[in-house]
Amino acid sequence: MTEISAFFSLLRLVRNFATLYKYIMAATKALRTLLQELRFANPCACIKDSLAAHYILAQYKKFCTTDQQLCKARDEALFLGQTYLTYLSSLRKYNELHKEYRGRGERSVKETADMVGFKLPTDPE
Repeated sequence: MTEISAFFSLLRLVRNFATLYKYIMAATKALRTLLQELRFANPCACIKDSLAAHYILAQYKKFCTTDQQLCKARDEALFLGQTYLTYLSSLRKYNELHKEYRGRGERSVKETADMVGFKLPTDPE
């Protein structure tokens, strides 16, 4: 009987470890991607000197718990980090689209066709 209970306690421990590992990997991926978006937002500045990067790393270290308890603050911090990540990536994509398609007045038919990916028919001479 003790061997069975020891087996089940070991199984629970492995499950808790797997859950914690998945969370840590998700948080680490969010952190790396968030720092990458900060680099995209300001390509000429060093990320080490950025106040935003220092704040993000401090928050990551603050909420990176190693115990096996349910921590709502940790989950909220991950959600907030993913929200910032979505905001930064959406802002970067918006700026790219705005830069490419911003209004420049009237365009020729050929420029408009090239912009949307169409080819104009050639006139036979």
